[in-house]
Amino acid sequence: MKSTPVDKIQRLYFVALVPPEPIKSQVWQMKEEVLEKYGSKAALKSPAHVTLHMPFTFRVDREDRIIDCLKTAIADKKQFEITHDGFGCFEPRVIYVNVDKTEPLEILKADVVKQMRLDLKLQNADYKNLPFHPHMTIAFRDLKKPVFQEAWTAYENREYRASWKCDSVCLLKHNGAGWDVLEEIGFNV
Repeated sequence: MKSTPVDKIQRLYFVALVPPEPIKSQVWQMKEEVLEKYGSKAALKSPAHVTLHMPFTFRVDREDRIIDCLKTAIADKKQFEITHDGFGCFEPRVIYVNVDKTEPLEILKADVVKQMRLDLKLQNADYKNLPFHPHMTIAFRDLKKPVFQEAWTAYENREYRASWKCDSVCLLKHNGAGWDVLEEIGFNV
């Protein structure tokens, strides 16, 4: 069997906003609750996050190009507030913490996607025509359809309000079992 040269190894990456404590831990606890009560564990494979660019494959030896691209995309960005109010769902398997869709968030997402397309020739064909719906997932694709309604009933009117200052983007890398923050890139302004 032929082995892949080290400089040709590819991994999965994605770009997201990762909230600070205590929100990060609060959302993690919700993910653990969903596992315990409803058997959905897939959301536990990544930290709490708001996705800006969907997962893509890229060569490990060129990670610095992704980081440089993200630095360019956020070069003029200023800190802004992310607000959460309650829960939402994508039937029949996904439950999430709502993220208010604000102009700074929409601009940041658009700029990241555009810069990655220009610099890295990355384009998520499957997602390019979908509207941006910012959220933090707590129950994911392994939530069984028959259990979804029970889980959604528990969350649809549950209160959760929080806010935090967004001042960075994160590049996450798949480690073979889950996702780790590889690099946090702060806004310059």
